[in-house]
Amino acid sequence: MGHPGTTRRRVLAVTGAAATGLLTGCSGEGSGAGRRASETGAREAAARAEAALRARTSATSRALVTQYDAVLAMHPTLRPRLAPLRDQAAQHTSALAPASATTPSPRPSTTASPAAPAGVSTVASDADEALKQLADAERRTSDAQLAALATAPPELARLLASVAASNAGHAFLLGGGE
Repeated sequence: MGHPGTTRRRVLAVTGAAATGLLTGCSGEGSGAGRRASETGAREAAARAEAALRARTSATSRALVTQYDAVLAMHPTLRPRLAPLRDQAAQHTSALAPASATTPSPRPSTTASPAAPAGVSTVASDADEALKQLADAERRTSDAQLAALATAPPELARLLASVAASNAGHAFLLGGGE
């Protein structure tokens, strides 16, 4: 029969268990710190990816504004019809811009130059054809914003869906329902 009090074996077992718990606790803290660093790195990577996506989608909308400006320069009589649509496209540019890049909303030029701005195909001399070209540009922009949804975080995805729907509506208005 053993002694009912504290034995050397019991002391060694308790000491070993305590040491094991202490060592496990230390390594757990290291894992937690490593995990926090990993999560921080993942958040930073996600933020960079979102900023890049915002920059691309904002540039797409900015190109559309440039197309509107080219059509308005060539066909100033279309201003009452196109100005509200162009202003919405400019708002899309600002809304989609990365937070770090404050992109001023492009304003239409007051000088009527028949030359198309850089990056814009030649504007048709016929106003109806110019409207069709603009409708096509709206459709392409809508398609690009929809394609970006696949990699967008939820909040940006909602914004992109709204912008794409607006562009599709503009295309419908410009194309006369075509």
